[in-house]
Amino acid sequence: MMGIMRNTIKSHKDFQTPRDFPFAVTDLFSVHTKLAKFPDDPRYGLIVTKKNFRFAVQRNRVKRLLRDWIAFANDYMCPDLDYVFFARPGILSDEVTREIGRNTMVRALKTVKHRNDVRKK
Repeated sequence: MMGIMRNTIKSHKDFQTPRDFPFAVTDLFSVHTKLAKFPDDPRYGLIVTKKNFRFAVQRNRVKRLLRDWIAFANDYMCPDLDYVFFARPGILSDEVTREIGRNTMVRALKTVKHRNDVRKK
């Protein structure tokens, strides 16, 4: 189920997502989308703020978790969309296991895919 990792969004302006595009919100993160800048090579970006995660160790851990979950659920991502993930404080809870995170990511990406299909009609 693990696919090839996508490229990452690096430019500040590329992190901006339109409000009318599909999104999903979970207790661990929210994911917003926009049309892929390079349709043949869609990307993802991570936003892990100092406001929510005070220490660099926490921010680095959150990014590692999100990358793992994204790699696991890569097959559920739409090839015509770029994804921006916003980490939420609940992601570092002791109750959140790797399996829970991966399942949450799959559910969120399925929601985005469904909303994207509805948007295209």
